[in-house]
Amino acid sequence: ASVANAVLVQSESMPEGTPAIRGYDFCDGPNLNAVLDSMLNTGFQATSLGLAVQQVEEMIQWRLSDDSKDLSRAGESDLPDEQRSSVRCKIFLGYTSNLISSGVRESIRYLFQNRMVDCAVTTAGGIEEDLIKCMAKTYVGDFHLNGKELRLKGLNRIGNMLVPNDNYCKFEDWFMPLLDQMLKEQQEEGVLWTPSKMIWRLGKEINDPDSVCYWAYKNQIPIYCPAITDGSIGDMLYFHTFKNPGLIVDIVQDIRRMNDEAVHASPSKTGMIILGGGLSKHHICNANLMRNGADYAVYINTAQEFDGSDSGARPDEAVSWGKIRIDAKPVKVYGDATILFPLLVAQTFAKNFEAKPAMLETASGQGSLRGAEL
Repeated sequence: ASVANAVLVQSESMPEGTPAIRGYDFCDGPNLNAVLDSMLNTGFQATSLGLAVQQVEEMIQWRLSDDSKDLSRAGESDLPDEQRSSVRCKIFLGYTSNLISSGVRESIRYLFQNRMVDCAVTTAGGIEEDLIKCMAKTYVGDFHLNGKELRLKGLNRIGNMLVPNDNYCKFEDWFMPLLDQMLKEQQEEGVLWTPSKMIWRLGKEINDPDSVCYWAYKNQIPIYCPAITDGSIGDMLYFHTFKNPGLIVDIVQDIRRMNDEAVHASPSKTGMIILGGGLSKHHICNANLMRNGADYAVYINTAQEFDGSDSGARPDEAVSWGKIRIDAKPVKVYGDATILFPLLVAQTFAKNFEAKPAMLETASGQGSLRGAEL
């Protein structure tokens, strides 16, 4: 009996309502929507994905009228009762350049096209790769291709994708005259360029509905890129200083504007959806520190926290800094965003916007759904 007691300690009863683990039963036939719905109770990272779906759904569905009136909250005291139901959560989207190089670009473009996010942060590659794809293709390759052989062939490897050098030559031919024009406007009209203003201008000039930057410009959704020089754009800016020096791109204006996105969000709540880590992750989190933290947060990345990197930091670390509110229920999903993010969009934004179609220009020319009509 003593051995049995040592091995099989008597169990406590599980709290009433605790979900049981159960996956999708394919005896019911192939049903992708039902498979995704079953993730929440599947366990491991499938459950994390299910929780992320719930968190994003809360961002989408929240209205100020859901909360009791709080006259101490900035902007609420002057707001008529009938307008409270129109105040929505402000959604920040962060993504790294490799995701624009990949097919996740189309999922991100969908959100901008339909005004489903309010502002974004990315790296230089997240801008230039979007624009370059409007000029030339990125191809499927293999993780194990030989780097020396690729170099001799003028092919650049991004994981298991290939980008020919010619793509960047086309980008240079398009971008350099635009830099000349921007410098002219700076000198003659007093235009003070910032990374976000430059990105809107690039979106305007590319004039291609396949482009994220195009829809950011068209729908006036700011994309912040404090590391705008860290990539091909930076190379072009460097070369331009020899050919036609004097262009100024002011990051100070943009940090003011980025932090104000969070500071002046009230009485709205704020939500963060951050794909990958690094600069785009921290820039969004740090802006939300200025308002004592975001109300909702979803991280999707593969980074670990054992080395103390911000990329790998779990949401609870951000809570300690005041970047996520202490009463929030943030979610981190460990995994590849090229798999997870399209599934997340399918189960949240796409589902919610299916019901109220309104025609807009689209990449496919078939019409789309107006985000403002949710």
